[in-house]
Amino acid sequence: MAADDSASGPPDGYVEATDLQTLEADGAAVAAADGTPIALFLHDGEVHAVDNACPHMGFPLIEGSVDDGILTCHWHHARFELSCGDTFDPWADDVASYPTKIEDGRVFVRPEPASDLPPEERWRNRLETGLEENLRLVIAKSVIGLDDAGVPETEPLERGLEFGATYRESGWSSGLTILAAMGNVLPTLSGHDSRRALYTGLRHVASDCAGEPPNFSQPAFDADVEPDRLVRWFRDAVEVRDRDGAERCLRTAAEGEEHGRETIERMLFGAATDHLYLDSGHSLDMINKAIEALDRTQWANAEPILASLVPRLTEATRMEERSQWRQPVDVAGMLFEAFEELDDAAAEGESVRTDRRDAEDGWRWTPDEELRETLLSDEPQAIVDALLAGIREGAEPSDLAAPVVDAAATRVAQFGTSNEFNDWNTVHHTFTYANAVREAALRTEPQECYRGVFDAAISVYLDRFLNSPPAAIPEPDGDGNPETLREDLIDAMDREGAVNEAGEAAVEWLAVADDPEDVWTTLGETLLREDAGFHTLQNYEAGWRQFHRAATPEERRRALVAVARYQAAHFPTRREAEQTFSIATRLHRGEKLHE
Repeated sequence: MAADDSASGPPDGYVEATDLQTLEADGAAVAAADGTPIALFLHDGEVHAVDNACPHMGFPLIEGSVDDGILTCHWHHARFELSCGDTFDPWADDVASYPTKIEDGRVFVRPEPASDLPPEERWRNRLETGLEENLRLVIAKSVIGLDDAGVPETEPLERGLEFGATYRESGWSSGLTILAAMGNVLPTLSGHDSRRALYTGLRHVASDCAGEPPNFSQPAFDADVEPDRLVRWFRDAVEVRDRDGAERCLRTAAEGEEHGRETIERMLFGAATDHLYLDSGHSLDMINKAIEALDRTQWANAEPILASLVPRLTEATRMEERSQWRQPVDVAGMLFEAFEELDDAAAEGESVRTDRRDAEDGWRWTPDEELRETLLSDEPQAIVDALLAGIREGAEPSDLAAPVVDAAATRVAQFGTSNEFNDWNTVHHTFTYANAVREAALRTEPQECYRGVFDAAISVYLDRFLNSPPAAIPEPDGDGNPETLREDLIDAMDREGAVNEAGEAAVEWLAVADDPEDVWTTLGETLLREDAGFHTLQNYEAGWRQFHRAATPEERRRALVAVARYQAAHFPTRREAEQTFSIATRLHRGEKLHE
């Protein structure tokens, strides 16, 4: 701002910063205005004032340089338009600028930024930039800023879902699954770890979309289509891998008032089980996560999010095409034969349920120990027969899914560390698939969920050799100190290969914990400080969910051990993402990163 020597006395709302003679001699100065360090620069005959802390990582801008109207920070070379503070570099953010006046040879600054957006609006804008530019630090700052401004957790979750569905042509990704899973577990995490969880999901979404073309959507059909016909069209389109046709059907269901959620779930879960264990379980798991995320965000942006699921179906590997499902035992053939009996078995089971509930209010089919032993056996035909028998005895899909997901958790909990490291993923895929089947079956009615139960059970069978020899499920002594056991669990996660120690510490702590949720909160803490990959993040959410669904202490213990051992097998990591989050946190608190 040009000098004005005609004024006398300090202008209203301004504070004295320095004298003009000193500023002319030095070219720059730092003043404290209402506690905020402000850098002043004399350039081209005008005085400019900006926040002295570089918005990128807090480096003092007074140590920067000005040339041709551009202020450059010397730490990471972020550049700012000096007169207004706008940045040339999206990763750096704009720096706050302040009005100045010169009177009687004195320089005054008004300690209110020239442009001061409400915090929530500023951080919404920055989150958008972070997602678009794949900037981890910007995403971390935005999550922290939005939370500090009181913005509900569902808002960044919703924005991340919409962004990931819109800006990735190949559809729903692992990043979106991570974001949805982290949204599910927010209630059990500490406040700071809730921020970490959203940051984790959002940075994975941004990474998945980086360099990807956007998704150009197909339109819905203009005509009204009867729900059953639309379901058939969708499943037929998926069958022949017709992405465009399937997307038009799904968008029509999402738009049409006559369809709604029931039609959508019949379409998706029907197509996801028309073939066996699609894409090693990922397809159905991702569909389930999308529905859960939409429930959490009140079905905001449902159409693009649902449409993003189509490639997960049309491009998925079908396990009946893989040799391990055909040789040396044709388990795929066994399943298809069983599916031919499903309609009759389900009708018989419905009749049994009606009769039993008439005689005994609230009756539900429950599994016995014999079924559990069968599910973990090496007799696939016996497994298939036992599941069909359960259906005829009145088991609904969610009833039958419960012992199967417990068997899948057992495979993870008893994984033998003499196996190749990558085989952890094999038992993990079965577990997260079984979890998705059970959650879908608890929420929706399609009979096709029975087929998902069968797929999961046969995958448990195929994983049997990965429990050779089986690791023991720890039995708690019940006399440990909770705080000591908490430290033991954290210590196990800090040491490479402390797989069994982690399982033991988790079980011992669970036995004496005042609140079992404390164990899961700490497991979440150890998870989110690491550079945890897709499967490790999935595993935590699935184990947490099934722990809370479990009917017996033994089932809860198996779910807990599955998570503790899996995490310990994959930790510690370099913790690069945590370093970024820590920097963002310290900057938000106003701490210095350097001296």
